[in-house]
Amino acid sequence: MPHNSAAHLIRYSGRGDFSPAIIDRAAGSSVFTEDGRELLDFTSGQMSAILGHSHPEIVATVHEQAGRLDHLYSGMLSRPVIELARRLADSVPAPLEKTMLLTTGAEANEAALRMAKLVTGGHEVVSFARSWHGMTQAAAGATYVAGRGGYGPAAPGNFALPVPDRFRPDIVDADGNLDWRRQLNLGFDLIDAQSVGGLAACLVEPILSSGGVVDLPPGYLAALRDKCHERGMLLIIDEAQTGLCRTGDWYAFERDGVVPDILTLSKTLGAGLPLAAVLTSAEIEQEAHDRGFLFFTTHVNDPLPAAVGNTVLDVLTRDRLDLRSGELGTRLRDGLLELAGRHPAIGDVRGRGLLVGMELVDTPAGGNADELGTAVTRRCAELGLHMNIVQLPGMGGTFRIAPPLTATDDEIDRGLSIFDTALDEATG
Repeated sequence: MPHNSAAHLIRYSGRGDFSPAIIDRAAGSSVFTEDGRELLDFTSGQMSAILGHSHPEIVATVHEQAGRLDHLYSGMLSRPVIELARRLADSVPAPLEKTMLLTTGAEANEAALRMAKLVTGGHEVVSFARSWHGMTQAAAGATYVAGRGGYGPAAPGNFALPVPDRFRPDIVDADGNLDWRRQLNLGFDLIDAQSVGGLAACLVEPILSSGGVVDLPPGYLAALRDKCHERGMLLIIDEAQTGLCRTGDWYAFERDGVVPDILTLSKTLGAGLPLAAVLTSAEIEQEAHDRGFLFFTTHVNDPLPAAVGNTVLDVLTRDRLDLRSGELGTRLRDGLLELAGRHPAIGDVRGRGLLVGMELVDTPAGGNADELGTAVTRRCAELGLHMNIVQLPGMGGTFRIAPPLTATDDEIDRGLSIFDTALDEATG
């Protein structure tokens, strides 16, 4: 049944209205509307529900923990919090052994940036020119992909670093490929020229998700770490969407052999429930504490979401969902590459594990990529597949495909089939 979304709700997406259908329930890889339609969910909710919807073990944990202990005074501790902090420390490389549990990715990035500024004594923050780190003050200041216009000045000292996009390279070598080292050097030359000597942190995603599913080239993250440490900056890696097995590794930064000074987790840690974490070394935590680090919030270290986080780790470990993500990701990418061989409007397929980007391009037959992306997204929804397209001005559209790690082979194949049909109809 259609709904009047404008009646009492504030619109917050920056464009368009809410989806026309009311969602009644969700289970596994699907959501179901009030009028009985099923939509295969290839965005895992808001890129979060890595165990699918209404996972029985998550449901059981919420039921049991809510009846026992859900919320506490922010200075108190509970067993689920202590256990989750220990297990997160065991899941990451040394020296990331100290954890703070929060609610959202923006909040985790706020805490990380606040800590970095206090420890370094600086205030300047570097992030990618197509980054998305959240909508609160410091996180929004480090976000460039959207949402900057019309809100007045951001906090001083935010610098944008060019994106090492191999499909649309800014600086190329003799073979026409992205020369990311020259690009990185130039980016920091410009940052050094603008800095007033207060460089504190570099906040980056290992795969820019809202920026078009751009996977950093191998070697880039290590070179970026060196640039940071040469300047006394802390490297903060935001794994809101890439952490906890989505890319085929437990953490995306592991591929590069780089350990950040501070790691932020969110979306995937709660598998759809509001849970985030900041991890850092004992040395940085001690320095922050000695300087009076303050980030006292209402839901810091709450027991209910922490209990859910422990269950998420249980399921990921027991079911080896890191390996499963790699297997399903290969199936998904192979299927998209097969479609690309038949559809000239598909310009690129990229990503890792079950975070895959498929970029549409302008074609004489298919028309404008932006318009095509909108049409394909709409038709997919009509055919029973929820897809998300990132549309960046002048850059076509990139489908950001992230099914749950618990999806089946048949569900991946069904999604590919629906997408194939929608693209056929939109370009035919």
